[in-house]
Amino acid sequence: MLGWIRSAVAHYANTTGRGVAAYKKLCNPTPRQWGEYQCRWGKFYSVGTNFHMNVGCNVTDPALVRIGNNVGLSDCTLIGHDGVVALIELCYGMKLDSVGVIDVRDNSFVGHGAIVMPRVTIGPDSVVAAGAVVTKDVPPGTVVGGNPAKFICTTADLIKRVEERCNAYPWMELIKQRKGSYDPALEPTLAMHRRRYFFGDGSNG
Repeated sequence: MLGWIRSAVAHYANTTGRGVAAYKKLCNPTPRQWGEYQCRWGKFYSVGTNFHMNVGCNVTDPALVRIGNNVGLSDCTLIGHDGVVALIELCYGMKLDSVGVIDVRDNSFVGHGAIVMPRVTIGPDSVVAAGAVVTKDVPPGTVVGGNPAKFICTTADLIKRVEERCNAYPWMELIKQRKGSYDPALEPTLAMHRRRYFFGDGSNG
């Protein structure tokens, strides 16, 4: 019965753009599913294919955001305006407008807790590390992090480092069998292998 309700809620939300609170609460959409919803109803300027977006991602001005192909947004924040103009008007009587586009280009990823400010282009082929505050363009093929965000390494170097680290993991054959980046059928087994590898026998002592 619960499965039918979830399917009905998901269908209603995705076809009408309504009931989004119930959709998030009952269906707990994956980043891929939430990305598909945002493609239809997120009011972005434009969105490419294969868009992944966590439900915790906050986009203040989606109409000023352009998303490329193969883009992932974790629980980050994209800010398209500067709220200080309200204070300037209140205190100084000046009517101003401080806004800017955010352009996340193909094959780029923005990590958890990162903040992207207006008038920023990311990528293509770039990574914004968790917790970064991005105030300037992120060049193609680079990884940035920190506050303010600065160059860490190239994306190619990052991929090489992750690949080298993975060579030591005894569960990599399972990863190669996995369907997508998350496979419910394999996750319990992967979790067991990871615990044993990092903590020994898995005991709490």
